Amino acid sequence: MTTERRYALPVGQTDWTVNSRADVHFRWEYDDGRESLLRLYEKGKAQQWDAAQRIDWSQDLDPENPMELPDQAISIYGSEVWNRLNDAEKKNLRRHLQAWQISQFLHGEQGALICTAKIVEQVPSLDAKYYAATQVMDEARHVEAFSRLLHEKFDLAYPISPPLRSLLENVLSDSRWDFLYLGMQVLVEGLALAAFQRIRDMAKNSLASAVNAYVMQDEARHVAFGRIALRDYYPKLTEAERAEREEFAVEACYLMRDRFVAEELWDAVGLPKDECVAFVEQSPFMKQYRARLFSRIVPTLRDAGLWGPKVRGAFEDMGVLEFANVDAAELFEQDNRVAAELDARRVTPSPRSVPLAPRPA
Repeated sequence: MTTERRYALPVGQTDWTVNSRADVHFRWEYDDGRESLLRLYEKGKAQQWDAAQRIDWSQDLDPENPMELPDQAISIYGSEVWNRLNDAEKKNLRRHLQAWQISQFLHGEQGALICTAKIVEQVPSLDAKYYAATQVMDEARHVEAFSRLLHEKFDLAYPISPPLRSLLENVLSDSRWDFLYLGMQVLVEGLALAAFQRIRDMAKNSLASAVNAYVMQDEARHVAFGRIALRDYYPKLTEAERAEREEFAVEACYLMRDRFVAEELWDAVGLPKDECVAFVEQSPFMKQYRARLFSRIVPTLRDAGLWGPKVRGAFEDMGVLEFANVDAAELFEQDNRVAAELDARRVTPSPRSVPLAPRPA
């Protein structure tokens, strides 16, 4: 069965084309490079892995609560709408909401795959081309892993959410290479890390936890890549150029914050959309969750040099300014440790974990 038949909502044309024009940079000096990026490149090479082998795909998901997440993680938990649901309706909502989350991860990873391929051709320095090439493989693996989780275990998918689509279109349609870094490496990847962490740490299902943990190990390097490249580049910009980047960052952060309202989901499961959205907007749990999503982005933007009044004001408005003092490097090291601990506990995959033959369309 094709992916299109798994979508809970119509997607229209399954192909989405973004007009993008950019310069392609060749570099004829092969013997220079920043030590920090070259070290990251070495780590990127050493940490390549096979999603078909590192993850035990023989594990099943509970159809009533696929990733075995607590109900408190449901954005309308405790609302009047939630309290009116019977057991069957709650089971259906758990499955659809979790499939919606993984679908957005999947679509975001395809966006990262395309953006990183563009970085290889656009970025002027060879050390960055080296590392970006390893990330292209990382992103392809992430698309594979999340696609397999949806197709084999959920058998349900959702189209890309409007806020995520708008953000990807803004990133991909800009011809300047540093906007790719800023939009994808720092903002999208930084927010994804926090979203993945929530499932990694809360899911009782070991398959769901492992997929997110292993993807996070790669994503931590990707955000570090963006931070290193932009930290070297942004001090060279004029005030006007830096202000333009800050405006882009602020707009993107609001888009990402709004992406988790999931307006399209409520209609799909037969719930009153306006009532659900109104509760999500004021829910204490959702406010806390949204704030945690920026725990990687805020310190990274500060370190990269995008820390003008407009950025600080936006983060104060969102209630996330406190994350400016977070040690992002320690968070990334923790991501590595969690993945390594999973590997240490992992048993030899069963024969069912080998790649499956392609299904007929």
